[in-house]
Parts: sequence; C-alpha cells; structure tokens
Amino acid sequence: MNSISLFKNLLLAGSFLITVAVQAQTNEKPKPNWQNLDLKTDGMFGISTERAYTDLLKGKKSTKVIVAVIDGGVDINHEDLKNIIWVNPKETATNNTDDDKNGYSDDLHGWDFIGSAKGNVHYDNMELTRILKKDWLKFAYVNPDTLKPADLIIYKQHKKLTDELQKKRNEAQANLQNIAGFKQALESVQGKLANDNPTLRDFQDLIPQSNADAQVKSIVLRLMPTFKDYKEFKNKVIDEGFDHYNEQLTYHLNLDYESRDLVGDNYADSNERYYGNNDVAGPDADHGSHVSGIIAAVRDNTLGIKGVANDVAIMSVRTVPNGDERDKDVANAIRYAADNGAKVVNMSFGKPYSWDKKVVDDAVKYAISKDVLLIHAAGNDNQNIDKETHFPTAVYEDKSGMADAWIEVGASGFKDDKTLKASFSNYGKNTVDVFAPGVAINSTTPNSTYSEHDGTSMAAPVVAGLAALIRSYYPKLTAIQVKDVILKSVIKISHKVNIKEGNREKSIAFEELCKTGGIVNAYNALQLAANMDGAN
Repeated sequence: MNSISLFKNLLLAGSFLITVAVQAQTNEKPKPNWQNLDLKTDGMFGISTERAYTDLLKGKKSTKVIVAVIDGGVDINHEDLKNIIWVNPKETATNNTDDDKNGYSDDLHGWDFIGSAKGNVHYDNMELTRILKKDWLKFAYVNPDTLKPADLIIYKQHKKLTDELQKKRNEAQANLQNIAGFKQALESVQGKLANDNPTLRDFQDLIPQSNADAQVKSIVLRLMPTFKDYKEFKNKVIDEGFDHYNEQLTYHLNLDYESRDLVGDNYADSNERYYGNNDVAGPDADHGSHVSGIIAAVRDNTLGIKGVANDVAIMSVRTVPNGDERDKDVANAIRYAADNGAKVVNMSFGKPYSWDKKVVDDAVKYAISKDVLLIHAAGNDNQNIDKETHFPTAVYEDKSGMADAWIEVGASGFKDDKTLKASFSNYGKNTVDVFAPGVAINSTTPNSTYSEHDGTSMAAPVVAGLAALIRSYYPKLTAIQVKDVILKSVIKISHKVNIKEGNREKSIAFEELCKTGGIVNAYNALQLAANMDGAN
C-alpha cells in the first residue's frame, strides 16, 4: 500500500489510529478523584463518596470486608495497595505446604489459576478460537451432504464461527498493516527532526518533503495536543495499536496457538479444582491493579488516589489472560473467593462465547449460598446485551432462574449531559442493573505508578467498592440486601443521552439503558442501608 492510500484509509475508514486519537481529542479532563465526587458540590457526576465520608461515616466503626478481584493479577507491592492486600491468616508463606488444607499451597494473598510451577499464562485464545479448535478435525474435511440432521446443525454453526474468525483475522491484518505503515512514515519524519521526543513546534516548523510527510504532519498537529508529549502520543496511539492487532493474530485468533500446556491441568475436566500457583501478580498486573485501586486504594496516606472503600482486604485471584478467560478457571476463582471469606467479588471481564456456562453457573450458585455479592462489568462494545450475549451472565443456562446477588454494571461519564453514557459501554434495559463512573478513571498500575483507564472494567469496581463500603459499616445486611440498597438508591437520570447504533446516533431515555435508569450513589446508599439496618 502506498503512503497516500495508507493515510486515506486511516482518515476515512475509522481505523484504530483515528478512533483512539479522536476519542482522546474530544474527551475533556475531569477533576482528580472524580468518581468519588458529588454532582451538586463538585460539578462531577461521581457517586458522592467523599460527601458520604464527611457527612455520614465520621466516627462510625467499620469491619474489614474481603473483596476478591478476579482479574489478570494485582501488584501486591504497590505503594497504595500493599497495606490493603488480603493475607490468608491460616497459611504460612513459602513453606510449600497447604497449611489451611484448602487445596492450595502457600496461597498467602490469593491464587493464580492460569499458571503452574512451569510459569504463568500471559496470552491465550479468544473463546471463539477455542470452540473452533475443539471441532476442527471433526468438520475440516467433511461433506455436509453426508451428515445426519443433528450433525448438520452443528456443522452449520461451526461454518458460521469459522467465517467469523476469518473475518476477524482479516480485519486485524488490515489494521496491523495500516498502523505499521503509519508507524514507519511517522518514524521517518521523526528521524528527519533528529529528536527522540519532538515537540509540537518541531512538527509545526517541519517542511514536508513528500505527500506522506505532509499527511504525518497534519495528523500529528491535530492529535498530539491531546497527549502529554510526542512519546505518549506515539505509545498510546501507534505502539499500543500495533501490539493489540499483532497479539490478535499471534495468539487470540490463531488456531495453532495453545497456552494450556503451561497450566498442566486436564482441561477436559471442568470440575477439576486444584491446579495453578500462588503468583497473584503474573506477567501483567496492570488491569487487576487498576481495578483494585478503584475499590480500595488507601484513602489517608497522601499517596496516589483514593479508593471507594476504606476498610477492605483485596484478594487477588488471577484468572484472566491477555485473551479470553476460560470458564473452568472463572468457576474455580469464584469458588476460591467464596471459600476463603470474600463477601464481594469483582469480575471485570467478559466474552461473547462460553465453553461451559454450567460450571460457572454452579460456582455462582455456590458463592451466593455463602452470602457473596458478585459485581460484573457489562462490556465495552456499545452493544445492547439484551440482544447480544456477554458472558458470564446472571441468567442460568438450565433455565432455573437467575443469580439474585449479582449486579451488572455499565459505564458513565463525568458530565450530566447527553454524553453521560460512556460511548463504548454496553447497555440493556433488562440485563444491565446500574451505571457507574468508567471514563478517565485514574488508579493504581504496577510499580507504584498511576494511569487513567476507560471501561466498564473501571465502573464495576466502583460498584464493588460501594458494596464493600456498605458491608463494612452495616455487616448485618445480606448480599441480596446490599444489592437492593445499591439499586434503590441510584440517581435517576431524567434527560436523554446519546447512543450510537451503527453509523447513526440517536437520543434515548436513560431508563432504556438499564433496569434502574440511574447512576449509583454512595451517599444515598449509605442512608438507605442505615434505615434497613435499623429495621433488622
């Protein structure tokens, strides 16, 4: 592809580069700690956590609540997390013994279900890829005319999934080529500027020597001002995009890639429980650390950020690789959390296909029987999940009902206007319960750093933190009562919000996005919890 075609595609086709950069360009910056601020007093549509601490919780006693973070790992040594990491009181560290007889040796801070003595899984397939691999030999060379009716149905579904995988691979390949071409052109211009971190003025003064140079200059001048400097712009927009699509092709959508040998379990046995290792950070603890900080980063240490809850122990249950989590691991993570004292479980993950939904459903039922409240992120595909399934779900596969101690969370922004629904957030009038802050959330990242992330992955831990806060100050309330408090105390949204359907944007009532039609609010929730606690 020549340079002109490359840039035309980048500008007109809505590639990763322009999508990411335009979002960065149009997003205003909220106030620090905005997710905990109050709309009336601070002008930010947070959940009024700070107001609740000042007006409702001062002088009140709390009890520690264990929150399990089922994720990709947590940096337990982070300056703003190390004092709130769960410590298994019945386990002696590094003695290679299962002291508490729970089946997991040296599980001092949690467990890793995607590792072994050999190491840790970093990358994995998407569930779509794994499902196709399972039936690949069965249908690779079959003549559909010879199949029995029951097998023909399975074959047609397999063919549909095969076409979907190929479409995704084609899209990833095209995007990778586009970004690689732009990256090459950008680095060529950077070389001409003879500066590892050129300034905006450097690009303004650049005299283009080709049409490609002119296009690079135009794009950089338009997009770079939304970033701290050139290095951040290149890293966030170019390098991360390149890595993303390269990982899709190499691992996520690659039928030949297999990670499970590293774990060493019998993957065919969904009921197998005891495998893994005690490395709760793993090779990439960015996402899980960010989630943990939102829930409970130390509030009074003058460092970094403030979590929602002030008396929490974070239990890291590493389950989610770079790729889709596996149902067997999710089920075991939920059971581990429930068996080891967690009262709130945060699940900031999801996928469009499920290998074994029943094993997850059974684990959810088990956790709820132990008075555990599960919080799940609705997903970031701007889909109506009343129509498009996003696993795991609260509805049981066997049609026996649905998980009653489960909250499904969409993501909201900081402005009380038509942009209140985060543009990426999934929604569903019948499947999403509430919305919570999930845009430009600053939180803890590995090596005692901090960064902003967007996603329902950030909104779910806001709700998990709120649930932990309620359970900490009103421990007599059950998981189902806490859910009831959170849902009944939302700030109802009376105005319409923008939502994009395909290429069309329309305005709809917020009550069409979730069951409650509102944003969670800590101040209201704690007032309602106090009344409910008094009535017990």
